[in-house]
Amino acid sequence: MRPRVGQMLASTVDATAVIVVRCPDGELEITCGGAAMIEGNGPGSAATGPAHSELMGGSLLGKRYADEDLGLELLCTKPGQGTLAVNGVPMSMKSPKPLPASD
Repeated sequence: MRPRVGQMLASTVDATAVIVVRCPDGELEITCGGAAMIEGNGPGSAATGPAHSELMGGSLLGKRYADEDLGLELLCTKPGQGTLAVNGVPMSMKSPKPLPASD
C-alpha cells in the first residue's frame, strides 16, 4: 500500500481505525493485529479476519503512533485490541512534546 496524508485506514481484525498524519513516499505494509489494514472506516466490530495473539497489545484513542526511521505517523481515531505495525515492526506510541516553561 502507498499511504497518503489524510487517508483513513481500518483494521480487519478489530475496531481500530487511524488517519495517516505523516508518511514517506513509497510502499509500506501497515498492519493491525498482524493483518493488513484497509482504506476507509472498515468493518469495525464486524471483524473479517483472524488476529495474531502476540500482536494484540492494543491501540489508544487520540494517541499518535510513529516510526521515526521511516517517517510514518498515524493518529488513532477508534481504539482496538490490535497492535499497529509497519513492515512487520510494531509502532511505538509517540510522546507529547513538553511545553516551554512559563516563568
